[in-house]
Amino acid sequence: MDFLIELTSKMIGVAEWFMLFFVIGGGLFLVFYSKFKPYLHFKHAIQVTMGKFDKEGDSGDVSHYQALASAVAATVGLGNISGVAIAIHNGGPGVVFWMWLTAVIGMCIKFYSCSLAVMFRSKDAAGELLGGPMYYMVNGIRTFGKPMAILFSIAGLIGVLPIFTTNQLTETLIAVVKPDESLFQLGEFTWRAIIGIILVVVTSLVIFGGLKNIAKASASLVPWMVALYMLAAVVIFVLNYDQILPSFKLIFTEAFNFNTAVQGGFWGLVLLGVRRAIFSNESGVGNAPMFHGQSRTSEPTQEGLVAMLGPFIDTIIVCTITALIIIVSGVYLESENNGIQLTLLAFERSLFGFGAEFLMLLVIIFAISTLFTYSYYGTKCLGFLTNQKTGRFYNYIYIISIIFAAISELDLVINLIDLSFAVMCIPNMIAILYLSPQINANMKAYFSKINHGKA
Repeated sequence: MDFLIELTSKMIGVAEWFMLFFVIGGGLFLVFYSKFKPYLHFKHAIQVTMGKFDKEGDSGDVSHYQALASAVAATVGLGNISGVAIAIHNGGPGVVFWMWLTAVIGMCIKFYSCSLAVMFRSKDAAGELLGGPMYYMVNGIRTFGKPMAILFSIAGLIGVLPIFTTNQLTETLIAVVKPDESLFQLGEFTWRAIIGIILVVVTSLVIFGGLKNIAKASASLVPWMVALYMLAAVVIFVLNYDQILPSFKLIFTEAFNFNTAVQGGFWGLVLLGVRRAIFSNESGVGNAPMFHGQSRTSEPTQEGLVAMLGPFIDTIIVCTITALIIIVSGVYLESENNGIQLTLLAFERSLFGFGAEFLMLLVIIFAISTLFTYSYYGTKCLGFLTNQKTGRFYNYIYIISIIFAAISELDLVINLIDLSFAVMCIPNMIAILYLSPQINANMKAYFSKINHGKA
């Protein structure tokens, strides 16, 4: 285990620099290349999501809202609760600023990638739509798109395994319930395995029903889980109103602390923020386009605008709430706590001693919604590498990995996901940048129709 942790850490050290270059460098290029148009049409994006511009007869499997809800269900999860805690524990409050910056840039990346997912989608022999990075690589970049798509899909098979979500959910249940003390005293390892088996059963009931079952479950869960989390945040912020502005000030001042003790110094701090933000909202990774590529629309720009809302909800809203709760409570100064344990302590101190139980309930909802959606990404990757029928067998690999994740060490879990996401990000961002002129042309035509009332 120690060897694997050390090996993956070294590999990440190389891959993350490429990830930083493509996500931040490539993302900034897209922001200016788009002339900020996606951001300027934020209101229109909300209207499209709510179905105002839906048309009868458009091909697709899910609505705009269901596509966004499914993508958000995958991202608004334990990355927002424990991932933020890990970032602050390792880098201090300043890391939150770099997460924000990555999210704002990520909104533009999501716009381009999910527009491409609709523009270059195709159909299989049964007439089912095929959308996602692997398809805009193959259909849009005919000369070298196939090798890129294969690399992306292989990394995706590992990157979308539910190991982080399951691991952190198990940590939460063990920490709050303390089963080895109160439930038959079977021991922690046994209870971890039992939790894994229960998650397998619950997840299987949804994921084997396919995309539409996943979309319906996500559309039902997402509004409630975000609303409950925001309600808890409002209570905590009201009780600690005098600490809100100082917390924001701390985030900004520490973001540019060139004498930071973070490994790698200032650039280590920036990299940590970028890495955790990408893990949280997946901008540039290429997961969300697999859902958005199935959306019921004939307008690529529409779906790009809808997808753009994902990083905003995920990082700008939910991650910021988590960060402020951790900073306001002061628990980030206690170095012995990390991950979900740190967030649990923050909630426990902030909500009259019942915060841990409340967060445990939220974590269960967040984790299950993520478990439902990530399986679909894996079936898409395996389906591309083999065929759509074989791709469905990924669900069996997926549910088996839940057991493994429930008993794994956190360091190895984080390294595997970060490395896979970095490898997925590189070919995906190359494809987005290469094909971006086609999205600009489509965007110009679409907004022209909007301005003339023809959309």
